[in-house]
Amino acid sequence: MIVGAALAVASVSYASSITLGLLVARRRVDSSAFHWLHHVLYIATFVLAAAAIAAGLWRVPPVGWILLPVVVPFALIPFVGTRGPQHPITGLVPAPFYIAAAVALLA
Repeated sequence: MIVGAALAVASVSYASSITLGLLVARRRVDSSAFHWLHHVLYIATFVLAAAAIAAGLWRVPPVGWILLPVVVPFALIPFVGTRGPQHPITGLVPAPFYIAAAVALLA
């Protein structure tokens, strides 16, 4: 049960970060007054993903192992820059792993 909750919270944090980034990039939201929020969501997403991974490593099916690859793009994102396509592409790489972990957990 804790794995499901950890995965759900990590997924909501990830989706929130992606949504905010997309809205700012499309100029639907002006984040100049709260530019730090995307950074806070990124840190929370990284930490919550690590918690979901840790909670799911010894579960059958091994949800933590399925989610483990998200650590790589999360670690790379500060180094790819915010201009150009690298940032959003790197930010979207974890999405299939979140989906696969959720499917495995529900199976």
